[in-house]
Amino acid sequence: MIDVSIVIVNYKSWNALSECLEALSNIENTRFSMETIVVDNCSGDEKLDAFKIQFPKIKFVENSGNNGFANGCNVGANSSTGKFLLFLNPDTVANEAAIYELWQTAKNNPDFGIATCSQIDGQEKKYKEVRFFPSLKTLFGPFRALQKFLIKNKIKSDFSSDKNIIFPDWATGAVIFMSKNWFEKINGWNEKYWLYFEDVDICKRIIDVGGKVALIRNVSILHKHGGASRINIKTKALTKTEVLISQHVFFNDHSKGFQQFIIQFLLVFSLIIEKFLMLILGLIFFFVPKLKVNILIFKNLMSYYFSALANKTWTSPRATIYKKQK
Repeated sequence: MIDVSIVIVNYKSWNALSECLEALSNIENTRFSMETIVVDNCSGDEKLDAFKIQFPKIKFVENSGNNGFANGCNVGANSSTGKFLLFLNPDTVANEAAIYELWQTAKNNPDFGIATCSQIDGQEKKYKEVRFFPSLKTLFGPFRALQKFLIKNKIKSDFSSDKNIIFPDWATGAVIFMSKNWFEKINGWNEKYWLYFEDVDICKRIIDVGGKVALIRNVSILHKHGGASRINIKTKALTKTEVLISQHVFFNDHSKGFQQFIIQFLLVFSLIIEKFLMLILGLIFFFVPKLKVNILIFKNLMSYYFSALANKTWTSPRATIYKKQK
């Protein structure tokens, strides 16, 4: 077994992926061994063969379809030989120092179920590091603001700028480092999610079995947002709808009883009202692409709700588990 297996899930993000793979291919180190695995979620645009030629040392795996991020990560992990796994987005640019620090931190702290590091944008500005699990207390903007006010002293203490390692509730799926042992302990990524919230879910399951989610601040990885989720209006509407769907999946798995009912009811009610109002704007200003997308989002959302009622499941219809159940 090698030290670190890097797993990247791709769907038509070829430009970003090229830069990502160039950076990984140019890493020269003697401190750890690594392999890179790219799982292509059936992009279907005939560009994969060219990448295989361009990056001969990288292992490319063709998935059976556009099965989502969680499924792609599991496919990549199952093809890996490393003792540790680093899941990267194709729109990231990693460096040797960050990978080494993640590896050392995870190796020396076996209770760290997940390690991540600071992420910066193109202007070297850090992305948000303070993250809490979704709950009834944080369901809506005013709720979140009140919750932050009530625990502001705890936030100041736990996430103090002088701390090199902090412990948020969850880390974004763009950079997730974990041992193969931890991965197997929680049975990998949850394939009920097609896109979004799978990172929140995996961190919650790590913590539920006694692990920690650690964020290292002294190294960083460049993360350029966008990628395949913004190819066109239809794709943008699809991915934005999946954000809403994945919230329902998360609360179905991680809340119980009356609280679960209240959360799901409030989510459905508020989202239907909000997206209906945005639908009206989209119909009036149909010539504005940013507003026109709301027509498709409302259509997708209502289709999901009817499907959830008919099939008695909150699981995304695009998820592999849903398809297997059907």
